[in-house]
Amino acid sequence: MHIPTGMMNGAVCPVTAAVAATGIAGAAWAAAKSEHKPDAARFAAVSAVVFAAQMVNFPISGGTSGHLLGGVLAAALLGTPFGVLAIAMVLAVQCLVFSDGGLAVLGANVVNMSLVGAGIGGLIAGHLRGRSPLSLARLGFAAWLSVVLASLACSLELAFSGASPFANCASAMLGTHAVIGAGEALITVLAFSLLQAPVVSSRRSALVPGVAAVVVALVLSPFACRLPDGLESVAGKLGFLHQSAPAFVAPLAEYSIHAPLPAAVSTGLSGLAGVLVVFALGYAISAAWNSFSRSGVA
Repeated sequence: MHIPTGMMNGAVCPVTAAVAATGIAGAAWAAAKSEHKPDAARFAAVSAVVFAAQMVNFPISGGTSGHLLGGVLAAALLGTPFGVLAIAMVLAVQCLVFSDGGLAVLGANVVNMSLVGAGIGGLIAGHLRGRSPLSLARLGFAAWLSVVLASLACSLELAFSGASPFANCASAMLGTHAVIGAGEALITVLAFSLLQAPVVSSRRSALVPGVAAVVVALVLSPFACRLPDGLESVAGKLGFLHQSAPAFVAPLAEYSIHAPLPAAVSTGLSGLAGVLVVFALGYAISAAWNSFSRSGVA
């Protein structure tokens, strides 16, 4: 659901950027006040596995593919405010390092996948949990709903930018992403079952997601479905699949290494590089933030 450069223009870009910045600031404040802060290594590893999983598109009907958004998964594993921050960081790395999602529309992508996907999705999951442990069925439903809500937000942005009438765009986007959401729900439930860990301040809680991130990026991503994703498919059918040249040349654009390597090797190595970048950045940010919070300044 990454909106590319040129698909969305006009005032909606700075407006969504402002909304995204405000939402991220709010998530940072909530994270600082949270009594349950994930270990820096845990935060980094979960962020990395979401990045890797987003590289693996799966086919759905109609010549279309989908991929994990990961918002509810990140919120369930880290806590909602930390899930919002993790997805926002992943989106920034995807934009700046891989040209996945345009810089001008980064704010819109953060609104859709971080604030709506992880924020609202995480809050819904927490509300459904109530006082009992989070059941996998409720987690799956929250994950499905987060994709549907994110696609609705994307439809509104595209309509306000003049790309397509809202009714046409929303109908196509919701129908397509309702199916993609089923894959999101299944992957979220399976991944949560594998990656959940006791809430302890220990680097051991990062081992499983860290290994999973490397395996998914290096081994599975080269075999991802190459069909257009939900947004691209809808844009092609409705006639607004317009993309322009990026504002800068990303070092690993299109998830490939610019070297004479087989495509599968290039994709796997670029995915591994992305995992390392996300992990290192996430660890540094989380460690600094936790230290800042403990100092009593936040």
